[in-house]
Amino acid sequence: MSEFQELKEIAYRSNMRLPELGLVLFTFGNASTADHKREVFAIKPSGVPYDELKVDDIVIVDFNGNVVEGDMRPSSDTETHAVLYKHWENIGGIVHTHSTYGTAWAQAQKDIPIMGTTHADHLTHDIPCAPPMSDEMIEGDYEEQTGHQIINALDARELSYEEVEMILVGNHAPFTWGKTAEKAVYNSAVLEEVAKMTYLARQINPDAPRLKDTLIKKHWERKHGDDAYYGQEN
Repeated sequence: MSEFQELKEIAYRSNMRLPELGLVLFTFGNASTADHKREVFAIKPSGVPYDELKVDDIVIVDFNGNVVEGDMRPSSDTETHAVLYKHWENIGGIVHTHSTYGTAWAQAQKDIPIMGTTHADHLTHDIPCAPPMSDEMIEGDYEEQTGHQIINALDARELSYEEVEMILVGNHAPFTWGKTAEKAVYNSAVLEEVAKMTYLARQINPDAPRLKDTLIKKHWERKHGDDAYYGQEN
């Protein structure tokens, strides 16, 4: 059995959740999970349909993008994952999809504005859209530069990756992350649902306003604040 068996099984389960949640079609996405102590992560192999994916197909890669274990080529987005893991020590999972509504906002090069309490339950900011990459970045190591584009976009807005766990890359698609792969998958589903809700709200009323600050604060704090009361006590 592989010394990375547990990591591979987590990555497999995370990837299989994406089609279950309606977040990917065919091979349009990938999920990974990292072990920061060993500086490796497990990721889906490139171009393998989800209904054919097996645990043993999962590829182990180091934080420089080098294959450590696996017979298949890792996801074409591997270098993006590697950059984020290398720079953000407190994330354990990353998900990339081309989910319909999230990708539509990315293609429109628009942030997803915070308009409802569902959004505020998870994030107190608009979901940011990083600008499209420069020609120089695209013509360089494209996947590696995508990771830097994500980091740079958050830094430019003075946003913390631990507070904002999702982003759109302009003209591309969503990326999400979290302390665990499970949380990254959860964030991917939340992003897609919020993107859909916001799109529909703007169709019903193009002048619909952003959520007011008092509601943003209330919904965030009741789930995440010092006196949070959502859910059950541990």
